[in-house]
Amino acid sequence: MSDNEIQALEGQFPAVSAQAFAAARAEVLASGQSVLQSEGAYLFRVFPDGRKELVKQIEPPTRVKPGTVYMIK
Repeated sequence: MSDNEIQALEGQFPAVSAQAFAAARAEVLASGQSVLQSEGAYLFRVFPDGRKELVKQIEPPTRVKPGTVYMIK
């Protein structure tokens, strides 16, 4: 596989993963279960009827500049 082919596949990843997560979320809600969802600095439980219940406050999201490389030790 060439570098160009790999880059093309990597470029599709955000859209494909967003679709997969949205489909999984919809499937769980359709089965009558709740899902956890973060919004800003809060974690909510979302129920199939659309009701939201605050679970806890969390750290706000960290902004990341695209293309930045992070080394995890």
